[in-house]
Amino acid sequence: MAATAHTLDRGAAAARFDLPATDGSRWTLERAAGPNGLLVMFICNHCPYVLAIIDRLVRDAAALQALGMGVAAISSNDPVAYPEDSFERMGDFARRHGFGFPYLFDESQAVARAYGAVCTPDFFGYNAALQLQYRGRLDASGRQPASPDTRRELLEAMTAVARTGLGPDEQTPSIGCSIKWRD
Repeated sequence: MAATAHTLDRGAAAARFDLPATDGSRWTLERAAGPNGLLVMFICNHCPYVLAIIDRLVRDAAALQALGMGVAAISSNDPVAYPEDSFERMGDFARRHGFGFPYLFDESQAVARAYGAVCTPDFFGYNAALQLQYRGRLDASGRQPASPDTRRELLEAMTAVARTGLGPDEQTPSIGCSIKWRD
């Protein structure tokens, strides 16, 4: 079922986390943050919205990392109801798509709740002080292939955050599959 992310609560503090990653290590908020900020992405393996953008997302994440922005992806879906989103399959997904950032498992779903995540993908862009500056979408393509002239909204916004500490005033919320909450 499609869901739309909430609007920006500019300046909200990033929620702390300590989660296992598909590379076998643990990541905290502090470890994930870069000198110029942090992009936290809630994604999963099976969502058609995520699958439609994953290669562009990996490309843009690498560009942001080059600007000193930390990047972390988190899967919070219930793996009992959605076994394709299991921790084991997350590792396969990360390797297949060449993730250059940690892919974290939020088994308890507490981190997704702390962030107020609603859908996959759902983006939270923070400045160096870990204050929320972006709560928008990757681009306007949704589940469709992006045309060559599609504006790279997330990349543009987070580049501004890396350089100035501030995100754009106008942001379009992300749309995607609802997070699969436990009963």
